[in-house]
Amino acid sequence: MKKQILSLAFLLMPLLAAAQTAVQSTPQATAPRLKFAYFSYDKVLHAMADYDTATRSLNELKAKYDAETKRSEDDFNSRYEEFLDVQRKLEPSILRKRQSELEELIDRNIAFRKEAERLLKKAEDDIYAPVRQKLDATVREMGRESGYAFILNTDNNALPYADDTLGEDITNALIAVLK
Repeated sequence: MKKQILSLAFLLMPLLAAAQTAVQSTPQATAPRLKFAYFSYDKVLHAMADYDTATRSLNELKAKYDAETKRSEDDFNSRYEEFLDVQRKLEPSILRKRQSELEELIDRNIAFRKEAERLLKKAEDDIYAPVRQKLDATVREMGRESGYAFILNTDNNALPYADDTLGEDITNALIAVLK
């Protein structure tokens, strides 16, 4: 069976070579040259006035959570210092109660910190969403108006090389439009 398959393959090789030669010799229509653009998403995003406003808003929210975290830590520290001062004088059952109160306070503080991180991440996503949407809409509009086939993001070394004769860096043009 293997011999038959091999002999069939050898018989077909000249036909494949002839077909390939015929394809290469046929005149090809010149393909239209695609025009593309590229830009640094982060550079344009950080240059937007809306980004500064969103960042200020996020920093204000972070400051509120930081203040509450500090207040909780200070409260715990003062209670702990008070506990250390009187622990030798306390009855065993009262000592266990106070220790358990301190442990609960630590657990609540840890839970608050985790919840604050989650809420800040969600707030960051929500605050920057309109800014990103505005940038994305402007990129789409510029792409349509300029006749680009596609626009690439050069951040994170995603585009290590682009031929300037075929593509155009539109970073500064986007910054000018979005300022």
